[in-house]
Amino acid sequence: MIEIYQLKYFLAVVETGSFTKAAERVYVTQPTLSAGIKKLESNLDVRLFDRSSKRVFLTENGTRFVERAKGVLHQLNLAEAAMKTGDTPKLLRLGVLMTIPSRRIQQILYPFQRQEAGLVTELFEGSEQEILNRMDEGRIDLALTILRPGLKGKTTSLYQEPYSLAIASHHPLANAAAIDPTELANEPTIVRSRCEVLSETSRFFTDHNVRPRLVYHTAQDERALVMVAAGVGFTTMPDHYRMPGVTRVPMKGYDFTREIGFIQSTHPASEEKSALLDRFITLTRGSLPVGTMEG
Repeated sequence: MIEIYQLKYFLAVVETGSFTKAAERVYVTQPTLSAGIKKLESNLDVRLFDRSSKRVFLTENGTRFVERAKGVLHQLNLAEAAMKTGDTPKLLRLGVLMTIPSRRIQQILYPFQRQEAGLVTELFEGSEQEILNRMDEGRIDLALTILRPGLKGKTTSLYQEPYSLAIASHHPLANAAAIDPTELANEPTIVRSRCEVLSETSRFFTDHNVRPRLVYHTAQDERALVMVAAGVGFTTMPDHYRMPGVTRVPMKGYDFTREIGFIQSTHPASEEKSALLDRFITLTRGSLPVGTMEG
């Protein structure tokens, strides 16, 4: 018999691409998660994953099972949401892209939290794919994330921003109008592991025959910014990341941008929930200083 926890373990591996990270996501040890996956495979009498020394891949059967697992959890989440709605009519389940600065999220949530009496906001923070998976499962009503062509669901654009260098304000290059990538050869660099243009950035430096020296690797963007301010190294980030002691400088030829906005779930919602989402989106568009930078 298939258990709900096995489906959650399975989808956690799908989302993270790793048994170790999946175990952290669902708050169990890796042996416990592996045992759950093995039991699920035994119940289904199929192999769901192919595992190498470094990566985990879905098998053909595993790929087919993803949507079925999401469907089961979606129905469960609908039942849970219905029960919560009875006690909390104003429930907003919001997915937030983890590379959006905290200050920007505060600007978005604060006005609506003050306006809507009795509102309960459930937040999920994750990568683009993790958020989209949660929406497919019906576990998120609205996502604040990167807008790309071909997304399912109604989208609302909020702002666009470029990526640029973040460099310590006391660095000799901090006063430049724009920095040539060759000036960063052998400079210590901080890698943001959750950056959406990480592979493109790596190719950019390789194409310019530049190999910065990696001194720090982190999944926490604001920790990376602190290390930049401390003079540990430079990094590349969306422009809305700001901090005293850090100067944002364009890099010649580094022309990546991203569009941030809302994606609404395609799953049916009650009239009350639809009206709540409409009010939230309208208020955000009216109050957010589009295109401005946070200090």
